[in-house]
Amino acid sequence: MAHWSKRILISALAGLMAVPAGAAEVVHRTEYKVALGIITIARAAFMTRIEDNKTYSVSGDISSAGLADLVTTISATTSVDGQLRGNRMQATRYLLYYKSGKRARTYDVRYTNGNITSSTIKPPRQPPKNWVDVPASDMRAVLDPISGLIFPADTNVCAQKLPIYDGEMRMDLVLSPSGSKDFSTQGFSGKATVCNVRFVPRSGYKKGRSDIEYLSKSSRMEIWFAKADSANVLAPVFVRIPTQYGPVTITAVKYSAS
Repeated sequence: MAHWSKRILISALAGLMAVPAGAAEVVHRTEYKVALGIITIARAAFMTRIEDNKTYSVSGDISSAGLADLVTTISATTSVDGQLRGNRMQATRYLLYYKSGKRARTYDVRYTNGNITSSTIKPPRQPPKNWVDVPASDMRAVLDPISGLIFPADTNVCAQKLPIYDGEMRMDLVLSPSGSKDFSTQGFSGKATVCNVRFVPRSGYKKGRSDIEYLSKSSRMEIWFAKADSANVLAPVFVRIPTQYGPVTITAVKYSAS
């Protein structure tokens, strides 16, 4: 699987978390399984902390598992810090450390009022031929890939256009309704709202890449949202991402307050 595909999966996985609210301090732990077809390829665990209904932080660890470890070892740590503004989360800093085999990179994004004020990659990447630079207009009014996927429970979630920046690529996720489905896991059993997702790459990528073009042309990407019992929010519990190697699914195996 290409480096970009691995990173976008990590960004998608980072976005799968329920965030509780309503107490002076709340800690919430979630766990996920990533599969290519029927084969588990990664696992992850996240911890979300909210203090005084004013600030929040999320930290997560992701690692390859099963047969994927026979090909290459993938690991990542990610975090986001921010403030609660009304019913929405607004990031102030997003971090992703990603390692695949011997190659490692750190993505560090800083925000002010929803606008990106700095974005660094270490070690720096030399832009390849046909690279689409990120213009200043794409750095305004954007969401991080973690808290950008969490909504108040009364939101018409499948009518959203999400402007996401993952530290390198700026993309839009355009959601549309696709009904509801039953979903059960540790801490949740009930109906999940199903949204079809159209992936629109905007900037920060190599034009003509086959994996990006494949995903942008696909109509089979979807996200399922469920309400967290401990909070009045909707968050993803299942994601299906079509790839050239087969469908990748990300499933919450724990969705409850600790």
